[in-house]
Amino acid sequence: MSKPTLSDLRAFMAVAEHHSFRRAADFLGVARPSLSHAIRGLEDSLGVRLFHRTTRSVALTEAGTRLLSRLDPLLHDLDAALEEVTGEQGHLQGQLRINGNDAAIRLLLRTVVPEFQARYPGVELDLVAEGRLVDIVGQGFDAGIRLGEAVPKDMVAVPLGPDIRFLAVASPRYLAQRPAPDVPDALTRHPCIRQRLPSGKRYRWEFSKRGQVVEIDVPGTLTLDSSPLMVEAAIGGLGIAYVPEPYARAALDDGRLVSVLEDWCPRIPGLSLYFPGNRHTPASLRAFIDTIRELRDQFEALAPSAPLRTSTPTHQHRKRSR
Repeated sequence: MSKPTLSDLRAFMAVAEHHSFRRAADFLGVARPSLSHAIRGLEDSLGVRLFHRTTRSVALTEAGTRLLSRLDPLLHDLDAALEEVTGEQGHLQGQLRINGNDAAIRLLLRTVVPEFQARYPGVELDLVAEGRLVDIVGQGFDAGIRLGEAVPKDMVAVPLGPDIRFLAVASPRYLAQRPAPDVPDALTRHPCIRQRLPSGKRYRWEFSKRGQVVEIDVPGTLTLDSSPLMVEAAIGGLGIAYVPEPYARAALDDGRLVSVLEDWCPRIPGLSLYFPGNRHTPASLRAFIDTIRELRDQFEALAPSAPLRTSTPTHQHRKRSR
């Protein structure tokens, strides 16, 4: 039996982790036919089938699962040893992939990215901005950025900025025509500016006070998928909007908007960079995190005035009670 090459084993690992030949090929930067050929060659050399393949899915066989369990720590240890050697010389190489919404990526570009690229010119940053939450491991990302309450519980989180809160806001002209709501349930008597999530569903507004969490499917004839547009609609007197405070701050300060239900709008954790804690952390990601921590003051200064999210709600996964 011919021994598999390190390249063959990395190809196997990529397909096993991504559950897809297409995504694994994109991650490795190779053509899909080349990757399929490499996996077939590996299976032929080992004399076992490693994957169950259908037109829609890829899953490990029993033999593939056994190989993965033995191979995963070995390759991670190898990567760690190589990264330590190159890191000591200040020559980090490779690619660092980070997923976040548009506002989070924009914040990185204004803070950590310039300094990181100056320090580590050999690392290629691949920053992907999208509104929907993704499985960063399954999609081949080293890390993600989301508001703290949206970070999966099995991930390690590194805070990027201060806590924030969401506010229900309306224009003085609107409130002159209708009494301001004093409890969340009173929103059912108001036209509200509703929000469409990236998944296509409408967001149910959530409020909390002294441990009580209230979720409201607010009424309204206007639905938008952008917090800045929701603020603009509220300024125009079209109803009550529920948005992150940074989006509405300028209009609140100059009197174009007024906040309501403030005692039902506590602060929640702000943006965090997160990554799996049960896997080897690449040296490039460790360096990125170190740079974030060194520049913490810049994040603290910029985060309150920068958009912190696009459309994804923060506490939709929280246990609800009515």
